[in-house]
Amino acid sequence: MHNSYTFPVDAILLLGPTGVGKSPLGDTIARYGLFERPCHHLDFGSELRCAVSDDKGSRMYTSVELHVIRGVLERGLLLENEHFPLARKIISLFLIRAGFSKDDVLVLNGIPRHEGQAQDIARIARIHFLGILECSATDIYCRIRENIGEDRMERVDDYPEMIGKKLAMFHERTAPLINYYERLGSKIYRINVHSTMTPADAYLKLSLLTAADPPVALVAKPPQR
Repeated sequence: MHNSYTFPVDAILLLGPTGVGKSPLGDTIARYGLFERPCHHLDFGSELRCAVSDDKGSRMYTSVELHVIRGVLERGLLLENEHFPLARKIISLFLIRAGFSKDDVLVLNGIPRHEGQAQDIARIARIHFLGILECSATDIYCRIRENIGEDRMERVDDYPEMIGKKLAMFHERTAPLINYYERLGSKIYRINVHSTMTPADAYLKLSLLTAADPPVALVAKPPQR
């Protein structure tokens, strides 16, 4: 299949700890777009879960790749630098399935998760801004328990010990990406998330922030009419 885009594609990155609402926000962005440009939400965690739970999905990967994916899911690990070819494969399959084109925007959620991945993914995606979802641990546990984003029904990793491990890993390895991308010139938009904030609320806040101080490269390249 011929691709109508070239790497690196235009992208934004949603960043925040587990349970904060990245996936529902990503779906909302994909539904309504940003800057009048079509957006496609790559929920990396969902892609991993589908790979091992769906027969059609699992046929796209080797037994070694599926072993790595299961380890990530079952033990709350991150894909390390040596596994980036697998990450690239997952992203490429998503872009093909989504019918991604050169004027579209990729909404990244769940990757990159650390600086090594960020360096590797630069060959695939040009990240223009980060949407940072900030939330207290107390509110995160509440959001997960009440399934505020309505995206946790099929999650088997939402038990307290795993949530705590993910929160610690986020602050240790993923949160430093904010400074990393800020140094590269990516815009940073921060959204304070409370225990009952809906995806629509988060999307409105992000829309207002980006309208007030837009990422020039995304606004300057509108889709061809």
